[in-house]
Amino acid sequence: MTSADEVPATGVWLVGARGSVAVTAIVGAAALCAGLVEPVGCVTAGPEFAGARLPDYADLVFGGHDVSDVSILKQAAELAADGVIPAALPSAVADELRAADAAIRPALPRAGDPRPARQRISGLIADIEAFRAERRLRRVVVVNVASTEPPIPDPDHPAHRRRADLETALDRDEAGLPPSSEYAYAALRAGCPYVDFTPSTGARLPALDELARSVGVPYAGSDAKTGETLLVSALAPMLTSRALRVRSWSGTNLLGGGDGATLADAGAAASKTISKRRGLDRMLGAPVEGRTHIDNVPAQGGWKTAWDHVGFEGFLGVRMTMQVTWQGCDSALAAPLVLDLARLLAGAHETGSAGAFAPAAFFFKDPVAADGQGEPEYRLASQYQTLLAWAASVTGP
Repeated sequence: MTSADEVPATGVWLVGARGSVAVTAIVGAAALCAGLVEPVGCVTAGPEFAGARLPDYADLVFGGHDVSDVSILKQAAELAADGVIPAALPSAVADELRAADAAIRPALPRAGDPRPARQRISGLIADIEAFRAERRLRRVVVVNVASTEPPIPDPDHPAHRRRADLETALDRDEAGLPPSSEYAYAALRAGCPYVDFTPSTGARLPALDELARSVGVPYAGSDAKTGETLLVSALAPMLTSRALRVRSWSGTNLLGGGDGATLADAGAAASKTISKRRGLDRMLGAPVEGRTHIDNVPAQGGWKTAWDHVGFEGFLGVRMTMQVTWQGCDSALAAPLVLDLARLLAGAHETGSAGAFAPAAFFFKDPVAADGQGEPEYRLASQYQTLLAWAASVTGP
């Protein structure tokens, strides 16, 4: 029940709140509430979710962290100039954009922070809790839409295995958490559901899964599938269910903008390609020939092109190929998923879910399993049925 000091609103705390995806989501939510656009691309706006216990779009209140001091209004104007959002929208929802911009706080610096980890994390928690208290929110969902990090340097760090070991290591300033995992820890400690929208490590550590369960908070991730991998998660099961033998799968991704610049770094690109290939290998049953490439093409701006070449074998060993090209606007594809995931994780929290929220696998390239450690489902159709089953299970007041 909502207390006298709360409003039935859900905060959406965006890590990377002034980036293209976050700003497109904020503009889109405001435009939806004003009746200026239709919810095209918003999965949870469909009739299958009408009875689920999810917050309305009008109940979403935005804030976040960012290293940039470029205002949301200015960023929205730039996105409009690039054709990512309709030209008239930034001015039509300017008041909502100003309100969100006023709630943005400085993020952890990309080049590192000399403060002890406990102090850094305490500052993040304080920012989130102040946002919740000042706006008297029912709950806050933290969504990481910041730049992709390289893979964690020490995946077997002893402090990352158990919650108790992590707490001790944090006290000694020896935890070795990447920024995304510090944000995940801060969100969980603040009692907030957490979403890893990027392939960064985030909450995908056994110690953080244990923490999420112990505090009764759900989390989901990782690396939202908005284009090429969305196709792969539908096409790979199609080929295997048809008993066709896939021999190779190669992909090339061309993108510009902030994502392109970030993924020009070999470490960040490695996180993305690992995420892309893991699900493909699992759906096919084994690794196949071919690689996935990501190229920064600044002239692409906020648009991306992905090309896949699939070699497969049919009856009597006949060799065949399939080529698929996907061209789209990354922010416009990603933003509605941010809104979907914020609503879903709020609903999961409301209905008592804790730990890895497996029904959200539909949205991710490399989803977490139900227990945070087992084998997740990668096939798109199966993921969607799991999501619909969960939505049907949480209908009612």
